[in-house]
Amino acid sequence: MDYFLTEEQRMIKDLARQIAEEHVLPVRAELDETGEFPWDIMKILAQADMFRVFIPSEYGGLGTGALELCLVVEELSRVCLGVSTTYAANALGTYPILLFGTEEQKKKYLPDIADGKRLVAFALTEPNAGSDAGGIQTTATKDGDYYILNGRKQWITNGGEAEIYTVIALTDKTKGARGASAFIVEKGTPGFSFGKKENKMGIRASATRELIFEDCKIPKENMLGREGMGFIVAMKTLDQSRVGVGAQGLGVAQGAFEEAAKFAKQRVQFGQPVISFQAVQHMLADMAIQIEAARALIYSVARYIDSGAKDITKASAMAKTFATDVAMKVTVDAVQVMGGSGYMKDYPVEKMMRDAKILQIYEGTNQIQRNVIGQAIIKELTKSGI
Repeated sequence: MDYFLTEEQRMIKDLARQIAEEHVLPVRAELDETGEFPWDIMKILAQADMFRVFIPSEYGGLGTGALELCLVVEELSRVCLGVSTTYAANALGTYPILLFGTEEQKKKYLPDIADGKRLVAFALTEPNAGSDAGGIQTTATKDGDYYILNGRKQWITNGGEAEIYTVIALTDKTKGARGASAFIVEKGTPGFSFGKKENKMGIRASATRELIFEDCKIPKENMLGREGMGFIVAMKTLDQSRVGVGAQGLGVAQGAFEEAAKFAKQRVQFGQPVISFQAVQHMLADMAIQIEAARALIYSVARYIDSGAKDITKASAMAKTFATDVAMKVTVDAVQVMGGSGYMKDYPVEKMMRDAKILQIYEGTNQIQRNVIGQAIIKELTKSGI
């Protein structure tokens, strides 16, 4: 279907697909097996200016936005969700700087991010602060012109590989979530180290590590916004990024559908291709309907974000929830269509199914997203006097 993409948007989408087909596809299975971080692919994406798509032109970017980022994420996810997670998490970590950074902070960090010279990570989750993001315990204590960070962050995508981290920590423990602040922390800062690399079910090419802060001394100039704004920084960041998680769901669902449809056309049982059976046709039809509905929602929400709309929380949560639920259903159905073959590592759909599960969990579980949507509905009804 024609979603009225501009010529530039089509070029970005086509280039991302070409990179995925030529450089990611040949090593997809190996990256999944070994869990090796895809540095070579990140360098190729950097050379193709893919890291510039969400950076303003005054800082070395292309001056495009959420839709263009979603187009790149969709195409990478169609081939390998592990690679796309590495790329998308870089944008997630950058959003706090884009949204709340000072001019000096933007000039210092964004050009290198746009060039792909330095990867970024976003650090919110902790052992006791997952869905309850307000339960963070990492502290940042003021000490003259510095803040001293102590604590641990868990399950941080790009952890250990990224050189720039946007970190949420408590500057006033007595205020709970209202006492959180956001900081830029660079790899190599004394007192900042990494714990174990997680051995995951899916997205295995993506690095997920623990961050450890032990009397880590951060200049006060590295604070994003003001003291006490950390929770706002985190929530506004996730509002921006969740449509990208939806784009991941869209991409992996598209990839799984294509593999299942191709297999069903080639696989012969009872003297005819499997695709000739109505039961299989109906499964493929439902998959195609769900994917196209997800695409329409993702593109429209991305455009809504790019319009400068202020209240994007509900729309972003809807896009994330719907598209990632579609991803899980479509990948499971793809394995079913392919039967025993789909369960084997000789075919990519078993990997796609494993990979897809995380999309319903990270950046806010889909249960939490439904809470967010529900609260927004209540707010709208109250505002209208109902």
